[in-house]
Amino acid sequence: MMHFGIGVSTAVSAAPDTLRLAVQADRAGLDLITVSDHPYYADRLDAYAEIGVLLGRTERISGLVSVTNLPTRHPSMLARTITSLSALTGGRIVLGMGVGGLWDDIARLGFTKLTPGQAVRAFEEGIKLVKLLGGGGAPVTFDGEFYRVTDLEPAAVEVPPVWTGSVGPKSLAVTGRVADGWMPGHAADWLSERYRTSRPVIDKAAVDAGRDPADIATVYNFPGRITAEPLAKTRADDGRWIGGSPAQWVEELIGAVLEHGAAGFVLFGPGGSTPDETAAARWAEEIVPAVREATAK
Repeated sequence: MMHFGIGVSTAVSAAPDTLRLAVQADRAGLDLITVSDHPYYADRLDAYAEIGVLLGRTERISGLVSVTNLPTRHPSMLARTITSLSALTGGRIVLGMGVGGLWDDIARLGFTKLTPGQAVRAFEEGIKLVKLLGGGGAPVTFDGEFYRVTDLEPAAVEVPPVWTGSVGPKSLAVTGRVADGWMPGHAADWLSERYRTSRPVIDKAAVDAGRDPADIATVYNFPGRITAEPLAKTRADDGRWIGGSPAQWVEELIGAVLEHGAAGFVLFGPGGSTPDETAAARWAEEIVPAVREATAK
């Protein structure tokens, strides 16, 4: 299944525009709305409060916190949040999970600052525990290095797919062992060195765990300009995508799917900004339908 989405702002000041953009994306037939998770910034909306309201204002589109700041959200409570959103929306949710990176900011919130090794071990534990706490079944007792629950009944609702934002080799291996999707960090795409060296780590870890690497989707955060006229160059000298006309976007994304196995794309504006309404319309009405049609099996 292909996933086409749009990244929206978490700024408190942009809340009215964000609501309008989410409704526009839903009506235009996009698959995903994504928001980031930085709860230590006072000028940002809480990610799960925001995604809940956006899903409540929409009818078909799914929500994704890209990615959940796991050190600030205990996995047992995260499981309750995510299964509740799934129940309330008819399954319109994907669970994004991240190791956490801005540790000084995380510590300012009152959470324990972990070493990189501890953070990765906690990340794997967190994904495993969340997955145990959905789909019904017997009560769960989990006694990990970082997380513990005792005789806790799982929600009857299934836990949605888990996508990670893994960057380092150890967290990439966690993705291969226990996750369902990967969103390459730093807006890296299928032609980047980061992708070329990272995806094999995921694939090897998946095989070593007895999994099929093809079951782990790669979905890209993909920033760029959508212009009325073609650009002479669609990529910068360093290889990063700049953008271009809808036809140039379509050609690029078709190649990503058919030649590199891309499973989806989330549109951002230049530099990771929120796309404006014009760009969002061109994305949803011109680019996405053409890519879907060309890559349909």
